[in-house]
Amino acid sequence: MEVYLPIAQVFVNPVEILMLSALVGVLSGLFGVGGGFLMTPFLIFLGVPPAYAVANEANNILATSVSGSTTHYLKNTLDYKMGFMIVIGGTIGTILGIYTFTYFKGIGKIDTVISLAYMYILAIIGTLMLVESLGEIDKAKKNILIKKKMHVHYWIHGLPFRMRFPKSKLYESIFTPIIIGLFVGFIAAIMGIGGAFILVPAMIYIIKMPTKLVPGTSLFVTIFVSVIVTFLHSFNYGSIDLMLVVMLVVGSIIGVQIGQKLGEKIDSSGLKALLAILLLIVGIAIAYDTFFAEQIQTGKINVSNADLNFFSKFIKEFSKDMPFFYGLFSIMFAILLGIGAAFIRRFASNLRKQYFNKTAK
Repeated sequence: MEVYLPIAQVFVNPVEILMLSALVGVLSGLFGVGGGFLMTPFLIFLGVPPAYAVANEANNILATSVSGSTTHYLKNTLDYKMGFMIVIGGTIGTILGIYTFTYFKGIGKIDTVISLAYMYILAIIGTLMLVESLGEIDKAKKNILIKKKMHVHYWIHGLPFRMRFPKSKLYESIFTPIIIGLFVGFIAAIMGIGGAFILVPAMIYIIKMPTKLVPGTSLFVTIFVSVIVTFLHSFNYGSIDLMLVVMLVVGSIIGVQIGQKLGEKIDSSGLKALLAILLLIVGIAIAYDTFFAEQIQTGKINVSNADLNFFSKFIKEFSKDMPFFYGLFSIMFAILLGIGAAFIRRFASNLRKQYFNKTAK
């Protein structure tokens, strides 16, 4: 069974989309990393044009980030002041990224740029993750305890205009989070990812934030960056397909819950090495498709409005006639999906606790 995507104008198998997004969600929940750098290549492999894969995965990340950040909001594990500083840089970086995206789209090279970006990013992340995980496994076998330096200073720590961040108990230059946010926003706009794989290590090792505040603050930043990326992609290119977004969000949220539960029960050191190998394999596959595989022009498939269902017809006409409001609608749609998922998760968790309490009595 295949479903027609009215905006991307291709047919996809919804079962494949749901299963892959759930798998990526499991990996995200298990290792605490964003799944955008895996899901976007998967969408491309399934036949979704790269520009549409980037835009729709950004909208998916918005929904899942809203869902995840709701929990951290309730637990009060967010540093809003630091988050807003990073968002300032993220906004600038996103706008620069969209301009870069527009330039390469105009000269017909955007698909190649996206493929090359993923090829290099996956190669770098996969290699670093593999080296780190193998090192952890080796240390665990030898029972070695390595003392880390508590204070490592980089050039970025010498920047002026310092500000106090009471929640994180830091006295840091405002330019430090802004520069990090700028880089994250630029990458997010071009690649359709949340940037957590850059943001989380930077918050821990460069900004020196307390670890318990990092996940929530990272999700908080990702929400704002994804809102801007989603709107600009939708308004400028009309590339958000809500039918695809629904499939991505449903699979991702289910997968994340499973991954988080698994992460509480198993040691992920060995599995991290497997994830690193998976990233390298995906990177090699993208490189092969880009440089060596025979280029097959699939093209878009135009389906007349008479053959579309009500929802598909609504999306297609809304996107074409009112791009500004369709961009806002795409954002609100993703946010509502994320909030709904968060409340469903909380409701299910309370039911489970009540059931176990009654059983225990």
